[in-house]
Amino acid sequence: MTRRVVVTGMGVVSALGLGRARAFEALREGECGIGQLTRIDASRLSFQIGAEASGFEGEDHFSRQELSLLDRGSQMALVAGREAMAASGFSPDDAMQLRTAVVIGSAMGGMNTLDDGYRQLYGEGKARLHPLTVPRLMPNAPASHLSIAFGLKGPAWAVTTACASSNHAMGQAFHMIRSGAVDAALTGGAESQLTLGVLKAWEGLRVMSRDGCRPFSKTRNGMVQGEGAAIFVFEEMEQAQARGATIWGEVVGFGASADASDIVQPNEDGAKRAIRAALEDGGLRPDQIDYVNAHGTATAANDRTEAAAIHAVFGAHAEQLSVSSTKSMHGHCIGAAGAIELVATLMALSEGVIPPTINYDAPDPECALDVTPNEARERSVGAALSNSFAFGGLNAVLALRAYR
Repeated sequence: MTRRVVVTGMGVVSALGLGRARAFEALREGECGIGQLTRIDASRLSFQIGAEASGFEGEDHFSRQELSLLDRGSQMALVAGREAMAASGFSPDDAMQLRTAVVIGSAMGGMNTLDDGYRQLYGEGKARLHPLTVPRLMPNAPASHLSIAFGLKGPAWAVTTACASSNHAMGQAFHMIRSGAVDAALTGGAESQLTLGVLKAWEGLRVMSRDGCRPFSKTRNGMVQGEGAAIFVFEEMEQAQARGATIWGEVVGFGASADASDIVQPNEDGAKRAIRAALEDGGLRPDQIDYVNAHGTATAANDRTEAAAIHAVFGAHAEQLSVSSTKSMHGHCIGAAGAIELVATLMALSEGVIPPTINYDAPDPECALDVTPNEARERSVGAALSNSFAFGGLNAVLALRAYR
């Protein structure tokens, strides 16, 4: 069985603000959500910047009793999930609850809870931790809370593949609906890991920028960490049409690959294979793609390797592609990266606006692509790709078409 799969709802929390409408506005305007870290004492770090979801406070959305169960990442997932479900108008009855999956990407789990626990245990010498520490920090917590909140009783699980987590999650949700295993899915990603411990770990890798995120620019000098969540309602198309749902775009293909070469260094062959697999799965020719939302981390190796992979797959058509890395605006949200970037991809498909790569200040001959520098551009987009390439050599690419 092969069925068509559409996106009928989305919710987002990120450094660009709260809600889909705010995210679209910020992406169109090329707003930068990166700034001084305020939630931690950054004086012990060699860098002091991050992309905090500064407008998000759990106390605005949950009771004290509810907050005792929720790490910040789960809080964001639930708020984004509420928006996605409300916007889609999807209200499953008892039978549909059994046919609705929940598949959420999260690379690290409840890092705020873990960081607090370590500080209390080792720093303050406390004899015991909060009794709900384990359910707060487990990586499947966002998926479980979303399932509970909406009574969704179909298959539910978390995907943890570093920076490709949410693309892998959404790809699996898409394939389940297309195959007939389920009729709908709540899917996406959530990550909140702007803690001193996590940022110290990233500092040790020597890939962090001290002054900003400049993907594909010759002056790029590293990534900037972010946090957030984006949750979507994926549905079988005829079901969505029958209830008159707004459709933001159609998911048509998913490709995944493993580099099987190095735990941290990106690999052009692995990236090419994932892109080609997504195109083949979606029945798309390379020359049908108008926009690529790039992984674009602003590290020297990733951007060079990704650009080479795009040129290899698309050939002469690479010159006609619009490409951008929205990490320049909302930071690298790790397990939630692909989900937040799908928001940008759906904006391009539904509104004909290519979000920009901001902070671009000098072309790099090794990244010779039209990266939509600094300002959004109007363009009719018939089909698009969203790339995620993770540490561990795990690659995941989604292919989408505009819904007309």
